[in-house]
Amino acid sequence: MNIEIKVPQLPESVSDATLVAWHRKAGDTVLRDENLVDLETDKVVLEVPAPVAGVLQEIRIDDGATVTAGEILAVIAEVEVSSDKNDAPATVAKAEIEQQSEMAVAGPVKTSPAVRRLLEEHDLDATMVTGTGNDGRLTKADVLSFLKLEHGGNVTSGDPTPDVTEGDIVGLERSEQRVPMTRLRARIAERLVDAQQTAAMLTTFNEVDLTEVLVLRSRYKEAFEKEHGVRLGFMSFFAKAATEALKKFPVVNASVEGNDIIYHNYYDIGIAVSTERGLLVPVLRDVDQMSFAQFEGELAAIAKKAQDGTIGMDELTGGTFTITNGGVFGSMMSTPILNQPQSAILGMHAMQQRPMVVDGEILARPMMYIAMTYDHRIIDGKDSVKFLVAIKQLLEDPSRLLLQI
Repeated sequence: MNIEIKVPQLPESVSDATLVAWHRKAGDTVLRDENLVDLETDKVVLEVPAPVAGVLQEIRIDDGATVTAGEILAVIAEVEVSSDKNDAPATVAKAEIEQQSEMAVAGPVKTSPAVRRLLEEHDLDATMVTGTGNDGRLTKADVLSFLKLEHGGNVTSGDPTPDVTEGDIVGLERSEQRVPMTRLRARIAERLVDAQQTAAMLTTFNEVDLTEVLVLRSRYKEAFEKEHGVRLGFMSFFAKAATEALKKFPVVNASVEGNDIIYHNYYDIGIAVSTERGLLVPVLRDVDQMSFAQFEGELAAIAKKAQDGTIGMDELTGGTFTITNGGVFGSMMSTPILNQPQSAILGMHAMQQRPMVVDGEILARPMMYIAMTYDHRIIDGKDSVKFLVAIKQLLEDPSRLLLQI
């Protein structure tokens, strides 16, 4: 029996997708639920699994093509397993399927779509490369490092944004590589340009002494992790402080729609996450109702989904305010761009020991610059400054977060 493999229902507001890469070729035996092909939308990569075990009889859509929901991608000839010894094709297919099943049970190497493309480009088996990512996950850097060892450094990646370091360039001939933007990169570019052309963006800065946050975190981090099973990070302090500040300045939590201002009486906070495919902003709902432990647990789970490429469109939309942390990459100061239709975004930066005057004495203190870019069409400079001051006060005296003052 032949089974058609179709493009699944796409997320709301997404009209089409790009077929990134097939993981099997025509004639290959496939397992039920095995990922056959990756489809890339503006924000997420969708995996299309095999609905049945069988032989991939025909591939109708090639890599790089644009597809729509319901379009036929391929045809699988379902294998009819028979106990008849004379049924050679079924017996052979069954044996191959069972062999692949054993390999799957043994624990396949975890890879992202970008890494899989790189492995396929160089005809590599993922098990040949040692992964250094979380849970042994392979990264592009792992694959490129392996290839450099195997080929003496003359390695290039077909990925649009390869991890190239200064050391990779030494000794290579002068060359250029032209590649199309991925759908995600193109969508990011479009949104950034739209934000700059639509909103009247302005950025205000302040600095925060994180001494008390560090003391509190150091005192309770082991007990916190033992009790709740998650680490106590810095982001939960900033998210909770931002939420309390948003309650005091509701216009910062608002958005513009035509000539109307939409005030949101809920606090859905987007947290920018850097992935191999680009920057994604997963949204955590009702942060004001979360405990620190709930926030840290949900943030870890949704960030992992973003890194794995399994995050859904509904988890990337609908935020009312965004926090981005350039400090993890060493940034000291920046002017973040609005995540429209939101009207404000908070930028965190690297924490650094700096000399500060405290009670008439010069002391080394863990300081961080924070920035807020806001839409000046609806947020006045006074409110933006007071909003950052409110965050500063909450972080410099974290007990205020518990008392909500």
